[in-house]
Order: sequence, then C-alpha cells, then structure tokens
Amino acid sequence: MEWWVTLLIAGGLLLGLFFSGIPIFLAFLLINVGGVVVFLGPNAFGMVVNSVFDTTTTATLTAIPLFVLMGEILFRSGSTNVLFDAIDSLIGRVRGRQYVLAMSLATVFGALSGSNMAVAAMMGRTVYPVMRDRGYDSRLSIGVILAGASLAPIIPPSVLAIIIATLANASVAGLLVAGILPGLLISVLCLGYALIRCTMNPALAPSVAADTGNGIPSESALRQVLKCTPFLTIIASVMGFILTGVATPSESAATGVVGALVTAAIFRRLSLRMIWESLGQAAIIASMILVIMATSTMFSQLLAFSGATRQLASIVLESDMAPGLILLMMMVVVFVFCMFIDQVALMLVIIPIYLPVVEALQFDPMWFWLLMLLNVVIGGITPPFGYAMFAFKGVVPDVDLRVIFGASLPIVAIFLIAMIIIYLIPSIATFLPGLL
Repeated sequence: MEWWVTLLIAGGLLLGLFFSGIPIFLAFLLINVGGVVVFLGPNAFGMVVNSVFDTTTTATLTAIPLFVLMGEILFRSGSTNVLFDAIDSLIGRVRGRQYVLAMSLATVFGALSGSNMAVAAMMGRTVYPVMRDRGYDSRLSIGVILAGASLAPIIPPSVLAIIIATLANASVAGLLVAGILPGLLISVLCLGYALIRCTMNPALAPSVAADTGNGIPSESALRQVLKCTPFLTIIASVMGFILTGVATPSESAATGVVGALVTAAIFRRLSLRMIWESLGQAAIIASMILVIMATSTMFSQLLAFSGATRQLASIVLESDMAPGLILLMMMVVVFVFCMFIDQVALMLVIIPIYLPVVEALQFDPMWFWLLMLLNVVIGGITPPFGYAMFAFKGVVPDVDLRVIFGASLPIVAIFLIAMIIIYLIPSIATFLPGLL
C-alpha cells in the first residue's frame, strides 16, 4: 500500500470516528487494532501492551496530575476569592478598570490552573455579572474574559504544553517556560485593544465614579499585596524552579501542590472534604489524559512503522517550497481543523505527522511547538466548537451564543497577530528555554 494512501485512510478514519462522538481513546484504540492486524499481524498485539505501559509510566507525564491537583485545591478551597478581592483593590480608580481586572485575574488564574475552560467558567461566574451590571459593553467584556482564559494553556503550568512536548520528543521544561513571554505579550495586546476601544468609544465603559460603585476597599495597598503573596509564591516557585533547573517539571508541580495546601490553610479554607474532592477530580482528569496519550502514542508508532511519516518528510524536503510557506500551510491546517475537532485529539494526530517534517526542516523545536500550542489554543475560542466559549455560556446561559461568537473574533485576530510577531521574532519563544 502506498504511503499516502495509508496516511489518508488512517487520518480519515480517525477524524471520522472523532466526528461520530465516540470517546477519543476508543477511536485511537480501534485504529490501532486495525493497524496492528494490517501491518504486523495478530501476534504483534504484545507491542500494544508494551506501548501502553511505556507511555503511562513516562516520568515527565507525572507533572500532569500534580498540576491539575494544584489548580483543583486552589479553586475548590475558595482561596482564589481572596486573590480576586486583592487585585480588585490594587487596580484603583481608572476608566475601564474592570477590563484591567478581568485580564489581570485571568493571567494569574491561568498561571495557577492551566485550564482555559476552568478560567472561562470562573470569570463568567464572578467577573462578567459585575461588568454587565456596571454598564460595560457585553461583547468587549466577553472578549476580554475569553482572551484571559486562553492564556491558561500558554502560561505554565500547562497540561497542553506537557502533552505536546512529550509527543514531540521536546524538552517539557523548555516548552513550559517558552509560553511565559508569549503569554504576557498576548495579555498586553488584548488589554491594549480593550483600553484603546474605550478611549475611542467612551460608551464601552462607565465613568470612574459609576464603575467603583460603593467604593474600593480601604485596606492599604501593602495589605492587599500581602494577601497576594502566597499565590505569587506558588507561581514564582513553579516557574522559577523549572527555569533555574533546580527542579524538574514534576518536582515543581509537587511544590505547587504543597504551596496550594499551605495557601488554603493560611486563608482557613483547608478541609479533608476539599482535599478528597480535589484528589478525586484530579485523578479522573489525569486518567483520561493518560489513556488518550497511551493510545495516541501507539498510533504514531504505527504511522512510523508504515513509513508514511518518513515519506512525507522526504517529499517536503524534495519540494521547492520555502520553509516559511511550508510552515504557513502546516499552521493553516491546524487552524481550520481546530474549528471542528477537539483540539487535544487533533494535536495527537497531527504531531506524529508533523514531527519528521519539523526535524527535516530544522525548525527550532521550542519556537515551532510554541506556535503550534498557540494555534491549538485559538481553537478554544473559534466558532463553532470552541470549548472555552461553551464553558462561558454554561455559567451565563442568558447570553446569546451569537454574541459570544462575535466577541471571540477580535481576540482570534489578536492571537494571530501574536503568532506573526513570534514568527518574526523567534527569541520571544526561545529566550527563556535558552536559559535552562
């Protein structure tokens, strides 16, 4: 069988199973069983068992359940409410302050959670009703919240970054810290967009007097900063330990869990029930991710065994297309498919196909896979199936979905502009990994 036929059949069947709605791991498992029978024969099923065992016991993946647990403890304990009040007070009296608050909170929450859906739901439940009651523009408010939520998978801790790095045989620590500067860049671009819109059209935000309502809490700025200290310590320790090489991502994640427990205790939110619920939810999420990872890894091994990915890399090298054009085509494919397919599922299919091409063209792995991460994250806020948008809709059911779709489009454009900037200035993505 020709390599391109193998690639088309395997990819087509897998995407068809995704569209059918069956669980992702089951779709991979069915394709894997068929692939083993066709290419290796029934006697090779022991290879499947070995592949599953090797993947699920990969040391770098232990960071996933620990980062998930850290976020669960902080959010379930309610400790983040203290952070909300502190940042709200520190912003002070400025026009459009709720836009600043939303973006600041989302950036910090993203560095504590790593889940865009969790941040979108939390911001939709807490910040958006206040913005709406105070006369802020609904579309712009939703756009800022979706933008902030989308920073969660980019700024460490990021489960998506760990998955991409593991599948791409790249440095997990490197890709985690590679998202710091791009995440801050996107945060500044989105906040700048909102404030410029407010300056051009004052009707998009209320006056300062109306915005502060009953006033800003009178506690001193020093006291508010002290309230933020435990959270900032968690973020600094997780990022700092990875960046300085003091600890591996898994060890840094364990430090973050301890920090989350201490933070909950400081604010008197620690309880055995909360810990038990956090452990249970983290175990469920981590188990789902590991099962999907195990089955998808076997799929990539079968593609490599068939020779399809090797032949694709050879075709690319022999073509006369410029590397920049090839990169553009690769990104467009991901961008389009992410509109209709689960972003994680697509990533698991695409990375094994793209990997030999990236290596053949000698793209910087941190730079390329960071662009891939940004591209996949855009899928969470791209109509018609952006998960972050549906998470927001779930907690604010009275908002029309068309309004949410409309609010996301300028944010998608800002993310694309950020990708172009990082393409032109690769050091934004490669500087911090280069310090490791």
